[in-house]
Amino acid sequence: MTTNSSSVPQAREALNKFKYEVASEIGVPLKQGYNGDLTSAQAGYVGGYMVKNICPIRTISHPRQRRVFNGKKLQINYLCSIIS
Repeated sequence: MTTNSSSVPQAREALNKFKYEVASEIGVPLKQGYNGDLTSAQAGYVGGYMVKNICPIRTISHPRQRRVFNGKKLQINYLCSIIS
């Protein structure tokens, strides 16, 4: 069962508080009520920064040593992203 965050009042309040904290951190003049004076870039930056902090993507490198190509050893790195 999935729960929409907007259907949980505590989650909505927490996300609103987080939004204003993020806006103040990155210098976007976000205020209560109407924010039509913000550019779409500023509004998108706040949302993107929120997603980046809520759902960070981590990259892990897995080296593999014993590969030979034309008589030379190569190191191959496998990169995978982990979304948590």
